[in-house]
Amino acid sequence: MHNHAEGVAAAAAADAHAAPHPGHMHEHGGHSHDHGNAHAGHSHGEGEEEGPLEKSWSRVIAGGIIMIAGLILENTVGLSLWVSFAIYFAAYLILGIDVLAAAAVNIAHGKVFDENFLMTVATLGTFALGIWQQSGDFAEACAVMLLYQVGELLTDAAVDKSRDSIASLMDLRPDYANLEIDGRVEKVNPQDVKIGQTIVIRPGEKVPLDSVVTEGTSSLNTAALTGESMPRDVTVGSQLLAGCVNESGLLHAEVEKGYAESTAAKILDVMENASSHKAEPERFITKFARYYTPIVCLAALIVALVPPLFFGGAWETWTYRALLFLIISCPCALVVSVPLTYFSGLGAASKNGILIKGANYFEALRNISEVVFDKTGTLTKGTFSVQSVNSEPGVSKQDVLEAAAAAEQNSSHPIARSVLAAAGSKPAPADDVKEIAGRGVSAVVDGTQVLAGNALLMKDEKISFKAEEAPGTVLYVAKGGKFLGSILIADEPKADAKQVLSELHSMNIRTAMLTGDNCSIGERVGKELGVGETYCELLPQQKVEMLEKIEKANTDTAFVGDGINDAPVLSAADIGIAMGGVGSDAAIEAADVVLMHDQLSEIPVAVGIARKTRRIVVQNVVFALAVKLIVMILGVLGIANMWLAVFADVGVTLIAVVNSLRALFYARH
Repeated sequence: MHNHAEGVAAAAAADAHAAPHPGHMHEHGGHSHDHGNAHAGHSHGEGEEEGPLEKSWSRVIAGGIIMIAGLILENTVGLSLWVSFAIYFAAYLILGIDVLAAAAVNIAHGKVFDENFLMTVATLGTFALGIWQQSGDFAEACAVMLLYQVGELLTDAAVDKSRDSIASLMDLRPDYANLEIDGRVEKVNPQDVKIGQTIVIRPGEKVPLDSVVTEGTSSLNTAALTGESMPRDVTVGSQLLAGCVNESGLLHAEVEKGYAESTAAKILDVMENASSHKAEPERFITKFARYYTPIVCLAALIVALVPPLFFGGAWETWTYRALLFLIISCPCALVVSVPLTYFSGLGAASKNGILIKGANYFEALRNISEVVFDKTGTLTKGTFSVQSVNSEPGVSKQDVLEAAAAAEQNSSHPIARSVLAAAGSKPAPADDVKEIAGRGVSAVVDGTQVLAGNALLMKDEKISFKAEEAPGTVLYVAKGGKFLGSILIADEPKADAKQVLSELHSMNIRTAMLTGDNCSIGERVGKELGVGETYCELLPQQKVEMLEKIEKANTDTAFVGDGINDAPVLSAADIGIAMGGVGSDAAIEAADVVLMHDQLSEIPVAVGIARKTRRIVVQNVVFALAVKLIVMILGVLGIANMWLAVFADVGVTLIAVVNSLRALFYARH
């Protein structure tokens, strides 16, 4: 409708953060729905007594009442031509003054052929015909504008509904920061706080900037960032991410990143700019409308002139049909519904914890033929844990764990931490602890030497042991020169990994895994989870090379990584998907899609949303063009009237808009 092609999705994104806050205003054409001026000043600022939608409805209702009054008087007492014209034209101006103004402004700027021009010519032409024919038939022009404006408002409501789907992400934006200066606290714009300064976060307030706690303890609600409902406890030294909410204690924190570099700002920037990255169908429709409108104007002129000039047709008849042709030809249904569908798809993804950087990535997602996974931190938890314990006859498994825990208790190595966690109880005190490079650790526990390490340590100490061939790290434990047993430590697969891989296969998507681990570990994980192909013992650069080989054999390939050490591969992929992107600059910058909740199950959901969004776009385009073509032919043949023309424009647009909103709702099968 009013220049929707240029801004429905962008305007919706703009509205999502339209509420002002100190020093951080984003300009988006001066009003929220930049429809070319349909709703001048149509913003969603706070504190208004009456919202812009109500004001617009008031104008439509007022114009509608005057039009209905004209119809009643015309059919009861009768009206002269000019009295009838005055009543209907007054209603018309109330209803369509913004359209007339937009057409005039656009013509002055050299932009003649747009929706406003088509509506203006068609409706004013209808008034001119009513005077020319002395018929006083002005109600149709008012009805066209009335239904047009009703459709406009309903479309705005649809955009609002779509916009609400990403409102929770927009709530990340902090309104202020409490800056501590010389013992006093001052409320300032978060953008004015510098790295190294101290901020105060009171209970109930948002964390305004990425920082580290210097004083106080509390629990944080991280749901806006991670989707995790369980509060996270923080104390001195804990990291705070902008956008989290402080739930209990008073916190003092030292700022680590400026506002522009904070996690919340990066996520917001992605969402605000997502609609500017248009999908191929959007770009096509924009280009299509640019050429389509002048072509239909020329066609309407031919309809109006050729039959009367060359075939003896009545001027008023063919002029009326040309006006019908103009109304029918308005491309509103296409230029509104296509971007709105993609924006609704972005909203559906946001509701499911999926951050998609632009509508253009929907096309890549729907065409994915293979998903390539990193292993550690993506398909697996990225944390070591004890998988099994083997003990010698007469020795309990707990004895093996406790001996190893006592020897490893002062080590910060992930393997040591996993042994301590599995042992459970506090380990016995250890003396004379020695780290033996490339071997393990030696310690004296209760006056007896305990050894915990690899097979080389056992061989060096001349201890007879039972070697284990297992995928993972084997820790051998001996006490007092006697072998106690072994502990198998390995990374655990994520709980939903196997199901997700199976689901991708059911969607006709192949899978592969790239890992730097040795082949015994990589192949075990791949086989356990059902990965299609496993490539192991790869250096970071080799991962990129392997991905390029896979891409050459497939149409579109996605790479899924943890977003930290996988940034080069994420950038090289047709579409990069980052796991656990919150707090990871590399994820937000390198990936095209960020899984906010760090759940693999979001991948098939993202593909499903992309496929559904594309189906709806195709449905809207085919439906709109088919109906318009049929009604255009009927109009030229004299079978269609003004009401059918209005349906072909406003009615088709509303149906397409309602259909577009289906993209907001995705049910996982």
